[in-house]
Amino acid sequence: MGLRRKKNRAAQDAVPTLGTPHGHESHGHAPQGDRAVELHGVRRQYGRGSGAVHALAGIDLTLPRGSFTAVMGPSGSGKSTFLQCAAGLDRPTSGTVRLGGTDITSMGENKLTALRRTRLGFVFQSFNLLPSLTVEQNVLLPMRLAGRRPDRRAAAEMLARVGLADKGRRRPGQLSGGQQQRVAIARALVTQPDVVFADEPTGALDTTTAAEILGLLRSAVDSLGATVVMVTHDPTAATYADRVLFLADGTIADRLERGSAAQIATRMTTLTRPAYATAAA
Repeated sequence: MGLRRKKNRAAQDAVPTLGTPHGHESHGHAPQGDRAVELHGVRRQYGRGSGAVHALAGIDLTLPRGSFTAVMGPSGSGKSTFLQCAAGLDRPTSGTVRLGGTDITSMGENKLTALRRTRLGFVFQSFNLLPSLTVEQNVLLPMRLAGRRPDRRAAAEMLARVGLADKGRRRPGQLSGGQQQRVAIARALVTQPDVVFADEPTGALDTTTAAEILGLLRSAVDSLGATVVMVTHDPTAATYADRVLFLADGTIADRLERGSAAQIATRMTTLTRPAYATAAA
């Protein structure tokens, strides 16, 4: 299953995300109740024999609730596969993935779909809004898909938080790119899920608008207790995170707590040297 198809499935699930406030720092030793994302011995292999590609070569990681983690790495380092496995969009070849304390590794597809719709949130580069629905209806979509009664008050409050209090009746096509991404963030947060997974959320935005969107994600962590895991190629975007994980050859090659853009860029330069030029896709 290709990445585009997996992203489309996540968009259909329209999963939103937000946890209750907790402490931020963890180096893999958070108490059981404070663990939002756990990967133990996660490997993902595509193909067999000499042509096999080891996209993930053994990931061990625990991320606490109420934290913001950026994931970076050179092209083919495994960061997209990491996000897909962590979010239940793809199944690891071996190892276990737990979200909010729930082991999703062997979960059936129906239960996994229900989990994505109620306990996860997704924000993608392409917004993935339905053009035929109003802004409010797009934000309420995860509740409808989960079989819950739409909470218009919750939608209004979330749209106000992202600065779109007066845009609920408009269609996505009447909004700017930055405003559409704000709607996507509101949709991801409205059901207060365990984790928000963001895949290059500012990739299609200009610098000023990107900073606004990153500020919203940071605020969701600080003010709402959300847990955010963001894949990005931009060192400046990564500075909004509590920590940066650097992937290379399908493993966590390095990490940095609260780094500056210059520090992050330097670490990335190290990873993009020839030794990593042929990293697994």
